[in-house]
Amino acid sequence: MDAARREEIEIELFVQALRMRYGYDFSQYAHASFKRRVQNLAMHFGCANIAQMTERVLHDTALIPEVIAQLSVPVSEMFRDPEVFECLRRDIFPVLASYPHFNIWHAGCAHGEEIYSMAILLQEAGLYERAQIYATDISAQALETAKDGIYAARHLQQWAANYLRAGGQRTLSDYFHSRYGHLKLDESLNRNIVFAQHNLAADGVFCEAHLILCRNVLIYFKPDLQRRAVELFRTSLVRGGHLCLGTKESLTFTGCAASFGVVSGRNALYRLLDHGTHD
Repeated sequence: MDAARREEIEIELFVQALRMRYGYDFSQYAHASFKRRVQNLAMHFGCANIAQMTERVLHDTALIPEVIAQLSVPVSEMFRDPEVFECLRRDIFPVLASYPHFNIWHAGCAHGEEIYSMAILLQEAGLYERAQIYATDISAQALETAKDGIYAARHLQQWAANYLRAGGQRTLSDYFHSRYGHLKLDESLNRNIVFAQHNLAADGVFCEAHLILCRNVLIYFKPDLQRRAVELFRTSLVRGGHLCLGTKESLTFTGCAASFGVVSGRNALYRLLDHGTHD
């Protein structure tokens, strides 16, 4: 048996071990990117091979938060794809304003940059007090970073430019304190945010939502898991609710496309046409 085939078997056994021992199922994650993350994880733990890492993970539960953090993809930035946030502000906020109270679910929120981006725009639109934001991710470590709201100051120039392109009405520096090369976002931004672990591969409906954002997550899933996730979102949305995906993602092959109308194809923004149970 050649080395490549042996490694594929080791990855398969690693996935089975995570599922059977801890309930995390990565079997439907896109193979190429997941394989790279598993290889990097073995190097991170100083293991000679993936089989050795699997044995460590099976017997040391303390490693699991780090394992999940390394296997997930917590890559984002404030006002990432600012045209998307400008579209949400222009086209979706007036819909949200028609409700006395509304829920927003950020699924796969990573380190929280886009959650705080949304909170800032909601504040500027006078809608934050009506909002309940649910920020979920599979990684407990990512959620802790999101809760803290502390980020490296080296990103500030890009984030400030994104903010203005998204239609920001003030300056981004109004929303943070800077110290020792880091930015600490104003704590008023997270008073209406609930942070919670949620696994799109295994868990059920999280909340009844008026807007769901799951951006640049589905690209890491195989088709079956993409369909599961989108069906979960469809079930979670109120009638007429909106779903926002990453700009390289779509509903085309999820089996749920007929349930949604396209608000903006360029910005991967959709509206649920009919739900049948929610008002």
